[in-house]
Amino acid sequence: MAAVSLRLGDLVWGKLGRYPPWPGKIVNPPKDLKKPRGKKCFFVKFFGTEDHAWIKVEQLKPYHAHKEEMIKINKGKRFQQAVDAVEEFLRRAKGKDQTSSHNSADDKNRRNSSEERSRPNSGDEKRKLSLSEGKVKKNMGEGKKRVSSGSSERGSKSPLKRAQEQSPRKRGRPPKDEKDLTIPESSTVKGMMAGPMAAFKWQPTASEPVKDADPHFHHFLLSQTEKETGSTSIQAADSTAVNGSITPTDKKIGFLGLGLMGSGIVSNLLKMGHTVTVWNRTAEKCDLFIQEGARLGRTPAEVVSTCDITFACVSDPKAAKDLVLGPSGVLQGIRPGKCYVDMSTVDADTVTELAQVIVSRGGRFLEAPVSGNQQLSNDGMLVILAAGDRGLYEDCSSCFQAMGKTSFFLGEVGNAAKMMLIVNMVQGSFMATIAEGLTLAQVTGQSQQTLLDILNQGQLASIFLDQKCQNILQGNFKPDFYLKYIQKDLRLAIALGDAVNHPTPMAAAANEVYKRAKALDQSDNDMSAVYRAYIH
Repeated sequence: MAAVSLRLGDLVWGKLGRYPPWPGKIVNPPKDLKKPRGKKCFFVKFFGTEDHAWIKVEQLKPYHAHKEEMIKINKGKRFQQAVDAVEEFLRRAKGKDQTSSHNSADDKNRRNSSEERSRPNSGDEKRKLSLSEGKVKKNMGEGKKRVSSGSSERGSKSPLKRAQEQSPRKRGRPPKDEKDLTIPESSTVKGMMAGPMAAFKWQPTASEPVKDADPHFHHFLLSQTEKETGSTSIQAADSTAVNGSITPTDKKIGFLGLGLMGSGIVSNLLKMGHTVTVWNRTAEKCDLFIQEGARLGRTPAEVVSTCDITFACVSDPKAAKDLVLGPSGVLQGIRPGKCYVDMSTVDADTVTELAQVIVSRGGRFLEAPVSGNQQLSNDGMLVILAAGDRGLYEDCSSCFQAMGKTSFFLGEVGNAAKMMLIVNMVQGSFMATIAEGLTLAQVTGQSQQTLLDILNQGQLASIFLDQKCQNILQGNFKPDFYLKYIQKDLRLAIALGDAVNHPTPMAAAANEVYKRAKALDQSDNDMSAVYRAYIH
């Protein structure tokens, strides 16, 4: 097969490792992102996401020549959104081309009309045409340069809108002519469409075996930087998970605990084609998932004994221990080769104890607490923090893709528990500060809505901030993350600090506010109900 010629501005299908091909555009990389050593590669900005990556040339295909092929093999919602973003990009480019053609035709008609009235000598005509063509080429060149010069500026637009537009200008560079910002499809892409591309196959690369990479699981598109040693450092990009194209594992999956988080996780496992057996202390919660195709386990021991990998997500350390060590518990179903993944947010001592008893029976253990809330769980956008058996972590790949947008492998058992408590300590303290600010605004005669509007325009702007403030302003404390659980995590984080003689005064102060909220019967409300501790 003849070599494929690619250049800056081309639309392509890019494939990274074992993940599905995705539509993108070759752009200039950020200045601080060095090109990997070794084989030739291009920096690709992917449509429908905020992902970008260095992709080796043999893992790139021209967009148009392979569009129908890719659409047939990829059916996910996010994939279709990415294709729609490409088509929108092309429509804009086509519109600009048509405008340019129309203007050129008008110019030609005016010239012809002028010639009829007074014919200039041939030398004058050639000079005019040459100047006109040179101006058009210059404008097109400047437009292309401006569009491809930057690739990472962020604004207040949604990720999808940003992806639908061209790569933005670098900060500080004023636009010379806004109408030149859209690049028409490059001639290279048009030329490649006519070539014999049917025999083009994706080539395997060294990046495919994820287990040899950096200890960050990366089931979505990534930025890669190869260091001088030849090893690959994987950096997670700001992204939307591409979990619309998951190939589910053929292993039998068990899941114990169908609370706010567990319910969303199981739903996404089923949607992505996994075989799942469920158990919950309140059996009625299993009914909905049985209707969706799950199997019912009568006890935790039965689920573990009939499944290859069993996940559990329960409320606290006591519940986690009871699930494993209690009557008909997980431990009774463990035998050599059985895998257990605890997704509960507990302390490091608890998870270490559970790991020891599981491994002592010949089982394999992984801790994998999740950062997020009910909505993120339902959307399959959790962040998973894992530690323990690295091989088991890899075996859980398709499951983690189904339930989360990214996951991190943090080493030995206990590390994920510690990191999760620190994350929730920060989140809980921030929530208490938000509530404190809103009440202070109220008692000083300031508009709480105006405070929210100001915060949403500043550096603190986030979905979390907006949602929790809206909860407070509307008096809607339907649980998305139980207040009692964030207080539990604050308590455990403070204990973690005490164990290493590290002060946690901010967390301690926030913890007292949550304890007051619990005394006001807010335990089963959302964490934003901590606001009520300030107004009573």
